[in-house]
Amino acid sequence: MFPLGLFTMAVLFDVGTLLGAPKVLGVLAYWNIIGGLLGGALVALATAIDLVFIRADAFVRRMGVWLALTHIGVLVLFAVTLMVRMRTPDRTAGPLLLAIELLTLIGAGFAAWHGGELVNRRPSGMFARFRPGRGYPEAR
Repeated sequence: MFPLGLFTMAVLFDVGTLLGAPKVLGVLAYWNIIGGLLGGALVALATAIDLVFIRADAFVRRMGVWLALTHIGVLVLFAVTLMVRMRTPDRTAGPLLLAIELLTLIGAGFAAWHGGELVNRRPSGMFARFRPGRGYPEAR
């Protein structure tokens, strides 16, 4: 969730910059994207490791691959926005770049929500035994 928070703050800083806030917010957004990309690379690596060791039916595997591809897509789109920003002298984003960032952030939020739904509603493997009602007390 940390990379998602950094990407969210980058979009908010860019909105502030476009609404007339100091240009330093655009620079902060630039560095938030860099931090989000670094953290997102770790998330993608963890997702890949999970996919290698998953022992589940085809549906769960397919959903895992879909989530991994979504994570990589978000990282690629934010990397592209970062490269475009590097060409500007003050590292700020224009309206079109902000729209791309916002759409990418919405996609990342959907992927995070969907991943949570998969874990909470359809646990597989070792997590299935920790569901309430299976011999373990509910968390209080």
